[in-house]
Amino acid sequence: MVHFVGAGSGAPDLITVRGKKYLEEADVIIYAGSLVNPQLLDYAKDTCEIYNSAKMTLEEVISVMEQAEKEQKTTVRLHTGDPCIYGAIREQMDILDEKGIAYDTCPGVSAFCGAASALNLEYTLPDISQSVIITRMEGRTPVPAKESIQSFAAHQATMVIFLSTGMLEELSRRLIEGGYCADTPAAIVYKATWEDEKKFICTVGTLAQTAKENNITKTALMIIGDAVRAAHYNRSKLYDPTFTTEFREAAK
Repeated sequence: MVHFVGAGSGAPDLITVRGKKYLEEADVIIYAGSLVNPQLLDYAKDTCEIYNSAKMTLEEVISVMEQAEKEQKTTVRLHTGDPCIYGAIREQMDILDEKGIAYDTCPGVSAFCGAASALNLEYTLPDISQSVIITRMEGRTPVPAKESIQSFAAHQATMVIFLSTGMLEELSRRLIEGGYCADTPAAIVYKATWEDEKKFICTVGTLAQTAKENNITKTALMIIGDAVRAAHYNRSKLYDPTFTTEFREAAK
């Protein structure tokens, strides 16, 4: 059995109870060493075989899983955050399907959730933003043309941008081209929930400058939109005494 486990956003105690249990039981752990906090490996038993996938190809990862399965061992594939976001898990699962190897997925706390907690931020404020767009800039790997930064910026929703810290001047240009003003609130969160977490409030126009002044070159998320620094918003209807819900009548 292979368990795809979300390691969480960084802090080792943000892994789920289920994920921790899988780590403790695993005979083999393959972890994304470039991003996963290595303290999570402390949960592994002494006899566990541990592999760093940062130094492996997809074929090598599958080979380890296949050998473990032949030896009737349990494997944990430990991905950063939640595996469903930029985890490259589908390609692994498709091969496991071909080989008849069973697997499941244990969700984790995504870095975009960790970044919000670092800022005490609510992404979805009434009458400010009710949608969150999670995306990235194209770099060495492309994105579909229909998912350009400019096209998403036109919605004026809250945007959370992964894997783009080294391209912030171009990111700002595209955000402004798409419809954001240069003074639209923005934030950079470096290594959300890690011990060395850093966070900076800035604007769309000052993203690159803020990163340069604080030596942020990678492992950061950018958050774009008025929800970052909203001074005025409407309160939630859910707790409004004049609003009837399934569980409570409106006050008369």
